[in-house]
Amino acid sequence: MTSSAVADITFGRTAPGICVRDIEIAHDFYVHLLGFEKVFENGDPVGFMVLKKDDAEVHLSRKPDHKASTVNVMHMFVSDAAALYALCEEAGVRIIKRLAEKEYGQRAFVFADPDGNRIDVGEWLS
Repeated sequence: MTSSAVADITFGRTAPGICVRDIEIAHDFYVHLLGFEKVFENGDPVGFMVLKKDDAEVHLSRKPDHKASTVNVMHMFVSDAAALYALCEEAGVRIIKRLAEKEYGQRAFVFADPDGNRIDVGEWLS
């Protein structure tokens, strides 16, 4: 397949797969703090879960020996990064990079979920 053939293929939404040590703790974080809703789970015990909020999806996979990476595992675009930043601070979420207006046209920050997974948050500035 040549690169010109790829031009004819339409890509749909993507959803990051995030490994977590305890899927219930991760579920509570994403649902209760960030407002996601569980739309699917699989396994007994549960080893895979799909969470959705608006157009965003997160796919959680239970991996008891998971070690967090030093790179961002997801970039999440939101309508109000400052409000989400304040919410994260109030909840005691570990902030990796503080809220700032970036030269590439975003207001952005990075936080860590309970497993240390780095989530990059951005809001496009007009």
